[in-house]
Amino acid sequence: MCNHFEGKGIDRRGLLALAGLGLAAAGLRLGAPAHAAEGKTSLTPDQALAALKDGNARYVADPQVCVMDLAKRRASLATHQAPWAIIVGCSDSRVPPELLFGGLGLGELFVARNAGNMVDTATMGTVEYGAEHLGAPLVVVLGHERCGAVSAACEVVTKKATFPGSIGPMVRPIIPAATAMRGKPGDFVDNTVRESARRTAKRLATSPILSHLVKEEKLKILAARYDLDEGKVEYL
Repeated sequence: MCNHFEGKGIDRRGLLALAGLGLAAAGLRLGAPAHAAEGKTSLTPDQALAALKDGNARYVADPQVCVMDLAKRRASLATHQAPWAIIVGCSDSRVPPELLFGGLGLGELFVARNAGNMVDTATMGTVEYGAEHLGAPLVVVLGHERCGAVSAACEVVTKKATFPGSIGPMVRPIIPAATAMRGKPGDFVDNTVRESARRTAKRLATSPILSHLVKEEKLKILAARYDLDEGKVEYL
């Protein structure tokens, strides 16, 4: 549970009331419940994207405002799930999707994380399962500022750096993005973060399963960048 209100003059009951009002307002704004009692979410791709944007805005405005009744939510989800967004994110400990999108709880996001937010066979299958089987209408490839995996790929390009164990092969798929961004105006690493996220989103769109859902307007695939300093998510 997130409940950091020391010195703010609000007790748990008041916090729960505030959270309830926020969720009710979100429901009215979206025009549909975020979770179906059974089966898949009823949100459209645009509604799911609006929910992520709204959550990140709350996180930026007041990152301490989050509360979850985890025990009750866990019990309600024990036999089914209906996530409404899929996040392909980096393993970086500073970029937890559930928190930076507004303190989301159990059963809302279907998350695949690895260093550099790349898509291998396992991640592709995970995203396909989330979209086709679970019915999530939105996929966001979430890169972030000062990504270590991207920085490593940039060092390979500029310094011919090598890395031990499986780290070298892990960053190899990022190298084409780094090569494309070398010499471009702006920060080399940050340009590569953006380019790599875009390329990963495009790769996801080559999946026959995902491309079919996109053509039917049941799915959107987007690239995004998270700002470590400001906490904002920018959609590319």
